[in-house]
Amino acid sequence: SLQACLSTLPSMPHSAPVVRIPPHDQVARVARFVAHQVDWASMATISTHKPVVGQPFSNTFSVSDGPEGSSTGIPYMYLTHMEVSVKDLEVNPQASLSMSLAQTDYCRQQGFDPQSPLCAHIILSGSVMEVNGTEADFAKKALFSRHPEMIDWPTDHNWFFAKFNITQVWVLDYFGGVKTVTPEEYFQADPHRKHH
Repeated sequence: SLQACLSTLPSMPHSAPVVRIPPHDQVARVARFVAHQVDWASMATISTHKPVVGQPFSNTFSVSDGPEGSSTGIPYMYLTHMEVSVKDLEVNPQASLSMSLAQTDYCRQQGFDPQSPLCAHIILSGSVMEVNGTEADFAKKALFSRHPEMIDWPTDHNWFFAKFNITQVWVLDYFGGVKTVTPEEYFQADPHRKHH
């Protein structure tokens, strides 16, 4: 019976956080929400490697726009010059970052296919730049708090902190096609639900 099946499922603790996405018509808020929820992104660079020189080259990177609950909207990364995509960025720092709620439990729980516009996803256009000083300190806190394994990555790889400098935001969060958000609208948006 259904009841018997349900009784075999592990019980969820009552404190389990529920992902509460902003309304789909608040596009900038949705974009900020997605950017904070995900822990990784697919970054496309322009390849400098034979035999695909000049072609898009997509690769996975761990990202963080701030410690849990402290969204800045700026995707930070921990990079090494030894990495294949970083070699592309040294020639041309322009790239795009793709992030999706399919990377969380949200879309699966809602029954949304990753390609469905209801499974909110964003594409950030811009460039990657190294950060230093207090911004590097913040990037370290943002990344290491969400990716603690990074702390033990080999020091001889000469890791550095970088940010994705956003020039345009593309959002798919509902039917009707892609929507665009300016960086100004994106950074002004509050990704978290307002409590009255």
